[in-house]
Amino acid sequence: PRCGRRDDVATNYEALQLRADKNLSALKENAAVRIGAWLTEQLLLGQRFTLYAVDSRGRHSELSTVTLRTACPLVDDSKAEEIADKIYNLYNGYTSGKEQQTAYNTLMEVSTSMLFRVQHHYNSHYEKFGDFVWRSEDELGPRKAHLILRRLEKVSSHCSTLLRSAYIQSRTDTMPYLFCRSEEVRPAGMVWYNILKDTKVTCEEKMVSMLRNTYGESKGR
Repeated sequence: PRCGRRDDVATNYEALQLRADKNLSALKENAAVRIGAWLTEQLLLGQRFTLYAVDSRGRHSELSTVTLRTACPLVDDSKAEEIADKIYNLYNGYTSGKEQQTAYNTLMEVSTSMLFRVQHHYNSHYEKFGDFVWRSEDELGPRKAHLILRRLEKVSSHCSTLLRSAYIQSRTDTMPYLFCRSEEVRPAGMVWYNILKDTKVTCEEKMVSMLRNTYGESKGR
């Protein structure tokens, strides 16, 4: 990713993930005027965002759009298994209108990744009584079932592979990042080249806690 003019100032994305003691001096020399906490959080989350430098007068440098691969959305695997059991019990036997609506609401309220994991658990435990797709169509009717099942199409092939893992666990990781800003006020009319090249930038290391999933065929320790 680059802040400001592409050939003048470069803020290395990898520097934001490595420890400050290895990158601080280089970042002070090359960083743009300000990297906000919001920007850093978006970067760590792997979202598409736009970089630009901002001086003390609020002027923006040229924009640089960066697209990073998005991590798979978090899932609570224990909750997904509970929902799968709940849906099976609602589908089992005679399904009244109230039970149908409860099942429909439950499946529509969870995230697409959670829905995919619910389907996985349902088929793992109860497929011998009919798989998730068939039972949903049979119990809820084709219209409601279609509204639920088409949500599964939004899960990428990469994430769908991970969501089929035997075990998914959650853990919290703490990651360092650098927060940088300019301490100098530049006169009006100063061109961006000089602002970004000559301004004094101070940086400090901060920590952010991030919840993430780990995937595997056996339970981790």
